[in-house]
Amino acid sequence: MTTKLISYPNKKLWMAAIKPPMYSVAIMPIWVGTAVAFAQTRICHGAVFSTFLASAILILAWENLSNDVFDSETGIDKNKHHSLVNLTANKTLIFWLGNFCLGLGLLGILAIAWWQQDLTVIGIILLCCALGYMYQGPPFRLGYQGLGEILCFFAFGPLAVTAAYYSQTQSWNMTSLAASVLVGIATSLILFCSHFHQVKDDIAAGKRSPIVRLGTARGAKVLTWFTASIYPLSLLFVLLGMFPVWTLLSWVSLPFAFKLCNHVLQNHNQPEKVSNCKFIAVAVHFWSCLLFGLGFMLS
Repeated sequence: MTTKLISYPNKKLWMAAIKPPMYSVAIMPIWVGTAVAFAQTRICHGAVFSTFLASAILILAWENLSNDVFDSETGIDKNKHHSLVNLTANKTLIFWLGNFCLGLGLLGILAIAWWQQDLTVIGIILLCCALGYMYQGPPFRLGYQGLGEILCFFAFGPLAVTAAYYSQTQSWNMTSLAASVLVGIATSLILFCSHFHQVKDDIAAGKRSPIVRLGTARGAKVLTWFTASIYPLSLLFVLLGMFPVWTLLSWVSLPFAFKLCNHVLQNHNQPEKVSNCKFIAVAVHFWSCLLFGLGFMLS
């Protein structure tokens, strides 16, 4: 009984530190970019898709691990019990484990470049990695200036989606760029939601997150507007003929969007209650992007 009481909380902390649901952030841009390519060419290069998917997951693992390392240096994570650095008490191990994941991920992207005899995709992904480093890494730490959501939008939206599209077609297309805007917004919502419950820690560490700048009440209203924007934007692109009508399947995710907005509007200033909102945002991201890509596949 004693063993269970001790191990269960530790297991929960480790799961919170690893954040398995968050890896949909890496998967969905590759899925949507590939789906747009398939809708236009009726061809899917399975080896390229699976390699890109595995590489994206590994690169996101590097970003999560390195962010824990960089945050431990500023003291912002001193109260974050599920930080991997705090759990292991070994910052060096986490740092090099992250770099190992990055190396493996980039090897996968290099394999795609070698298969295609084209360095375009590796160039785009290196730019994504640069944005990921600038988010928390010294001397930039742009996330501390409230610019994290902008970096997130471009890295996981226009850059990642168009890279996935290019990996399938070795060409550029405005439809993939338009689709990437929706993916970028949905991804940035997750990061935006992660700030509501840690305002005090952010202020103490000098981090000027969007919620610190706006306040939780105004931040909740901004979240509502950006969450709502995903759906009329998809409809607009359908009406313009850029997206097939099947992409409106993404509207099935509306209940999650309503749940997210209502939850944050009601609990924005209660850290204990609002701390789970990022996982509701993950559900919005996952289902809207999954069904959005499926719409292209069915077109």
